[in-house]
Amino acid sequence: MNHEKINKREKRVYDEAFRREAVALLQSSDHPLVQIAAELGVSQRNLRDWRKQYGDLSGRRKRGKTAAAAEQSELERLRHEIQNLKMQRDILKKALGILAEPSGNASRA
Repeated sequence: MNHEKINKREKRVYDEAFRREAVALLQSSDHPLVQIAAELGVSQRNLRDWRKQYGDLSGRRKRGKTAAAAEQSELERLRHEIQNLKMQRDILKKALGILAEPSGNASRA
């Protein structure tokens, strides 16, 4: 008896950010749900359920003011995150520079 086939389908767990992005892609795209689900590697049923949960209730792929506002908000958030990461990078560069400097107490060979 072959026991390898018992767990042939593992349950995948997708975080909320992924589900929201999938719905946003579905709503902003002209491609059918079947194609988008295949491209994302998710089931059509999952994508439909996520659309009901996170998308507009009509289920139509409309790109309205709310989608544009959501994209603008996401863009601002990402710009802010980039700014913070650049600041952290610069601080780390300075710290490495300080640590890499030879101290005055070090003996020279």
